[in-house]
Amino acid sequence: MSEEKAHTMDKQLLTLEDDGYFNLGTYHRPITTKSPNAQRWFNRGLIWAYGFNTQEASNCFEKVITADPDCAMGYWGLAYTRGPYYNKAWRLFDPKDLNMALEATYSASRQALNLIRNASPVEQALIHAIVARYPQSTPTDDYSVWNRAYADAMETAYKQFSDDLDIVVLYADALMNLTPWAMWDPYSGKPGPKARTLDACAAVSRALTQKGADEHPGLLHLHIHLMEMSRTPEAAVPSADLLRGLVPDSGHLNHMPSHIDVLIGDYRSAVAANTAAVKADAKFVERIGGMNMYTFYRAHDYHSLIYAAMMYWLEAFCAVRPHVLIRFGRWDDIINLTLPTNQSLYCVTTATIHYAKGVAYAATGNVTEALKQQTFFTEALSRVPSSRMDYPNKCVDILKVAEAMLAGEIEYRRGNYEVAFKHLRRSIHLDDRLPYSEPWGWMQPARHAYAALLLEQGRVEEAATAYAEDLGLDESLPRGHQHPNNIWALRGYHECLTLLGRTAEAKLLELPLKLATCLADVPVQSSCFCRTNTQKVPIESEKSCNMSDSCQLK
Repeated sequence: MSEEKAHTMDKQLLTLEDDGYFNLGTYHRPITTKSPNAQRWFNRGLIWAYGFNTQEASNCFEKVITADPDCAMGYWGLAYTRGPYYNKAWRLFDPKDLNMALEATYSASRQALNLIRNASPVEQALIHAIVARYPQSTPTDDYSVWNRAYADAMETAYKQFSDDLDIVVLYADALMNLTPWAMWDPYSGKPGPKARTLDACAAVSRALTQKGADEHPGLLHLHIHLMEMSRTPEAAVPSADLLRGLVPDSGHLNHMPSHIDVLIGDYRSAVAANTAAVKADAKFVERIGGMNMYTFYRAHDYHSLIYAAMMYWLEAFCAVRPHVLIRFGRWDDIINLTLPTNQSLYCVTTATIHYAKGVAYAATGNVTEALKQQTFFTEALSRVPSSRMDYPNKCVDILKVAEAMLAGEIEYRRGNYEVAFKHLRRSIHLDDRLPYSEPWGWMQPARHAYAALLLEQGRVEEAATAYAEDLGLDESLPRGHQHPNNIWALRGYHECLTLLGRTAEAKLLELPLKLATCLADVPVQSSCFCRTNTQKVPIESEKSCNMSDSCQLK
């Protein structure tokens, strides 16, 4: 579309009546159409697509076609949003979903191709790329061939239109979808096998210096995903900050900054980001309803909010509550938890509740009941199918951490300390081996219980090592496994350093620990409430503070 036509369309958009739709910000991409209404719905569809709400995006692109049946980009959008994306690769489609997607994407891409004559050159490049992405309407044995063909076509488009921010985003997106969630090797810090990470980084980094980059939701979103598993997630802090509130009614885009917040230890901002996401999600449910593909993202936002709050303080999401109660030592509340009526359907929740009850009984000295719950947990775990996911983790793998944790807690209360610590070290090993996810698959870092109980037994050096690892103060853990500035490990490490006479190091922790303490709404004396014998090691700066009970975040 020429600049003159685009300017005319912009003026026509301003004359459209407010239809009460969601507030998706101001981002606008002119397309070839004579219909202002088609243009408006395209803008909306593209923003939803950038925010991974592909179902609502698809609905918007349907309305583009209704408003202008000759709009090639409406069909392009339909093909783009009914196929795979970063959080849903081809292998994650079930057979019925796959067949529907293949038919829809092939049909829409060919309809776009039939209308390509009137499209602009950049639109033609996008249409040719989407046609390459969907070469047939029937399943294939190797979808990676399709993914590579699409990435190659988008690379061609990028070479022609590298100053077009949408082209950059779609090119980087195509590269990332070659190896979703495997852009980096978390242990070496190098690009993952077969990942075109450096190409994606180069394109995105260049684009971030261009005009309009700071208001482009797709670019900012992808930059966060691109950097979160790297050794330097802080590189995406500017993008995270720019994305906050940029698309007010997109729950996922409100949530995304928290991916970086958690990695740099800014749990306060993570809580704020996910609170905004939950509010946006509530607005979406009120208008669209709750039974749709976006339900996963709404649950994910709640999950992330809980995880961030715990650090600061799908069916798998139903199992989060017991972890919160364990984190804050609510033993009576845990013991009083009721099991699901349908324990086969809610098998993960059932297993998690038995785990929580076992920990609660152990922490309160009732080993007999703890052993019973351990038996119930083992039986419940055996009923969890490998298909249950807290993506990208299998729930059975997450529950293996619980299995080792519970065994350690029980043996500790039986006085078998070496056996207990062996089990707890195994829980750490299993926790560390979980695939990267945000929030992390295991809600309470396994090192927190291990180090707390080591401290209780006077094994201060070992506890200090565990806390330093958790805080990311050494090079032993990948960046995504670290929990910088979390109050639990800060408190424990400060206690260790003080007891070891390493006062200079302890003093360096006092400012972040004091800040975390003032912002917490519960007193934290240990990294785990399973430790019953605690002694408060005062923070030097607290001695002059007489407002410790009133400085908490409200």
